[in-house]
Amino acid sequence: MVENCSAFIRQGQSTLYTLTRVCQRSGAGAMRRAERAQFDGFHRLQPDDVPLPFIFSGSTQSNAHGIVGRLESMELPSVGAKSVLVKLLAAPINPSDINMIQGSYAILPDLPAVGGNEGVGQILEVGSQVKALRPGDWVIPRDAGLGTWRTAAVLAENDVISLPNDIPLFSAATLGVNPCTAFRMLSDFEELKPGDTVIQNAANSGVGQAVIQIAAARGIQTINVVRDRPDLTQLIDRLKAMGASHVIKEETLRRHEMKELFKTCRRPKLALNGVGGKSATELLRHLQVGGSMVTYGGMAKQPVTVPVSALIFKNVTVKGFWVTQWKRTHSQDEGALRGMLDELCSLIRQGKLTAPACSEVGLQDFRKALDTAMQPFTSAKQVLVL
Repeated sequence: MVENCSAFIRQGQSTLYTLTRVCQRSGAGAMRRAERAQFDGFHRLQPDDVPLPFIFSGSTQSNAHGIVGRLESMELPSVGAKSVLVKLLAAPINPSDINMIQGSYAILPDLPAVGGNEGVGQILEVGSQVKALRPGDWVIPRDAGLGTWRTAAVLAENDVISLPNDIPLFSAATLGVNPCTAFRMLSDFEELKPGDTVIQNAANSGVGQAVIQIAAARGIQTINVVRDRPDLTQLIDRLKAMGASHVIKEETLRRHEMKELFKTCRRPKLALNGVGGKSATELLRHLQVGGSMVTYGGMAKQPVTVPVSALIFKNVTVKGFWVTQWKRTHSQDEGALRGMLDELCSLIRQGKLTAPACSEVGLQDFRKALDTAMQPFTSAKQVLVL
């Protein structure tokens, strides 16, 4: 029995949302029944509102809203010959998830669409022509837009890829986006060797933490830039425990301390930018001649400005990276994705790559989870345990 399958669904051009709860009885020809909560109005949530399984605190408009809905029935599709029934186990709330629901992400799934780009599930049933998967396997999405904020789904076999189930649940749930992004950026843009240096902003992000750990496993030093905050000392200690070579504040990038720092390590070959704006410009200034800056995010929502001197006198290279595009480009190369996942899972087993700090959230606490996920200086990733 698969029970309480809740999904957050975006419906309509910009303002209609749907929320789904699914129940399924296993077995051929069994009846599949579901309840769906359809959003057709907006108002700020009040303490006496009736709780629903999952409500998104936001909209596709520029202003934020609370959303309420109504329940209605739906059916879960039967398992076809080339499809699988997946019980979702855990799914994080990432910034890209919220951007997609708001309609501001680079890709938007066909409507209606379930929220959530990342997560891990377990195969419960496979179709007669499914060869690579079997009941009990853990799987994660191959691509963005699959819709992981639900407790069960019938998916095409090629929509998911298997993972070993001997790694921690949260490591599996958060493996498909941030660690893969970090892995590719450390592998594809510069030939980094032990002793080389990488500088990055947004070092406390999921990508940043993965960069620290993967780089440390390869003998690569990291200069990690973070924003000042009340718990800065604890944050520095935590990042250094992960393997960070140096942790500095944004303001330090513009100070004399950087010259002293470079007496203890090489100038960076590679800069990883997840912020944009002035922070990205300062990263560029510290690159060695011929170095590269790769932009994968823009939390500051400001453009990347490249100093003319960096282009002319340092011959720096400025590129962008989006792991979704990488996966699509390599969709016919099974070995590329499998090889990366195998290497990441090996690091996890060795204790060299851990999941970011996570807060386990049940569906009954959805409001708190979403509010927390959208706050600045969030210390833990919100993970829906389904």
